[in-house]
Amino acid sequence: MFSGIGVTELVLILVIALVVFGPGKLPDVGKALGKSIREFKNAEKNIIEDVTVVDEDKKSTGTKA
Repeated sequence: MFSGIGVTELVLILVIALVVFGPGKLPDVGKALGKSIREFKNAEKNIIEDVTVVDEDKKSTGTKA
């Protein structure tokens, strides 16, 4: 997920987030970010499953897109 980001960059992002949101609000921001990422991954998985089902249906019926 963070293939192009090193430790220094992560620390810098954390410090900037701490300055912008403050220490009291940071846990809420992290929770909201985690929830958003989880929902995005679930939506991505559902789309891939739907496309796979449609592709399998086309292969079984012999129709071409």
